Amino acid sequence: MNSKVALLVVQGMILYPALLWKLYQLTRAPRDVARWMVTACLACFAASYPLGLLAGDVNQPDPGSIVPLLFQHIFLCGLVYSLACFFLFSALPVAQARRRAWQEAVPLGTAILVMAIDAVLMPDVPPAAYPRAGVSIFYLAADLYLTYGIASACFFARRYARGAAPDLARGLLVASLGFAFGAVGGATLIAVVLVHWVGATIPLLLVQATVFLVFPSAILLVVGLSYPGVATRLAAARVWRQHLRTYHQIGPLWTRLHQAFPEDALSRTPLTPWRDALSLRGVHRRYYRRVIECRDGLVRISPYLAHLDHDGSLADRLTEALRAHARSEPVPEKGMPVATPDGGGLDDDARALVTLSESLRAAPA
Repeated sequence: MNSKVALLVVQGMILYPALLWKLYQLTRAPRDVARWMVTACLACFAASYPLGLLAGDVNQPDPGSIVPLLFQHIFLCGLVYSLACFFLFSALPVAQARRRAWQEAVPLGTAILVMAIDAVLMPDVPPAAYPRAGVSIFYLAADLYLTYGIASACFFARRYARGAAPDLARGLLVASLGFAFGAVGGATLIAVVLVHWVGATIPLLLVQATVFLVFPSAILLVVGLSYPGVATRLAAARVWRQHLRTYHQIGPLWTRLHQAFPEDALSRTPLTPWRDALSLRGVHRRYYRRVIECRDGLVRISPYLAHLDHDGSLADRLTEALRAHARSEPVPEKGMPVATPDGGGLDDDARALVTLSESLRAAPA
């Protein structure tokens, strides 16, 4: 497998999962214009990818079959236009962004028109026999627009990243690096096409440089545009994992209190023990319920705790208080704070309950 094929494989492995992810996000916010533009960008990229493979393993200015080559470059131009619209609708009022989008459509339409006319006038011969002027005009129309659009996107991305949220700013900076590579690669492609048009010999190093500039730029672009959503999901996954862990850590305390006060359960359909241990669904809901149920139980048992001597650990005294409740002893009048958290948040409360639950685990039932 040569380096170009390897880059193509990596590109495809990153591209299509990123497109599926953006489509999923779009279903959650169908009226978000900026998200539509990012999804359209990745969709154009995904559509151009198999067309480029269909055109053949070619490097500019050596063409492949003109029909798939034409549609490949139309989708690539659509990719760049979608990027421009993304930044416009993200940074400007809707009316102003719409006007700028129509203005940006003029160079896009011009480039597509030139490529389409050139493709129609191309003689029906093998690609190696295409006229040099026709091939050069086709690639120049595409490369000039792509370089202009990518350079503009690089400028917009870096400017927009200054006032964006941290995750979005990081993603935009990664994408802007991809744009910078792409703009330099586009300028190099323009030079290659011009050298070819005048009939001069193109240095092999220059041709290879375009490959190693354009392909990494595409990968950085996909990673940068996908980073904010992926970072958000990773953060959500960390919270989910912490809630699941805390839910099970509070288990010993909840079990004792639930046995004493089963009527305090917020759920009327409790999970069986094995499903409770293995279930990965509704973690946040079960976590909140368990913390609240533990607090309710501690409030109800606190008068018994206040009535006991304060010698010994809280776990031992809680065990003795639960025994007193089980013996149906009269409820003392006043209660006391139990397992007071350091902060005022629910997670602070959960940490205090975890400490009590862990110490209670070793206490006699």
